Amino acid sequence: MLNIIKLAVGCPTIEVLRERMKHPRVNGHGAVPTRTMPKRAAEVLDGGSLYRVMDGMILCRQPIIGLEGCRRPDGTEGTLIVVSDDIIPVQPRTMRPFQGWRYLDPKDAPPDLGQSADGDGIADLPPHLRRELAELALI
Repeated sequence: MLNIIKLAVGCPTIEVLRERMKHPRVNGHGAVPTRTMPKRAAEVLDGGSLYRVMDGMILCRQPIIGLEGCRRPDGTEGTLIVVSDDIIPVQPRTMRPFQGWRYLDPKDAPPDLGQSADGDGIADLPPHLRRELAELALI
């Protein structure tokens, strides 16, 4: 299993992402356009997720359902990362901007909220407080 991490440019919150995922759709699922097809597609399709960076923070993930070739508006070949409509919040983590997407090894991925071993209650906090705590490196 291997994950992908990608910026959600211009998307500051999970709620905005949820609206954005309504288009484009592939076979009833959300799709994220990107330029290149992952060379390690088999590993990504073996239970990987798309982790999303919003406003400098990794905030959520979506399980990857498929990878589809597509024609981009400029006529070049591209790829659609087909994802589940389930948007799973993760423990926020700061992340510098980058172009395109990157592979994210499962051992380096932030855990889902509510998966903390000590039951710290972070998942119960409003999103803006989780972000502030992460920016202060307190979670």
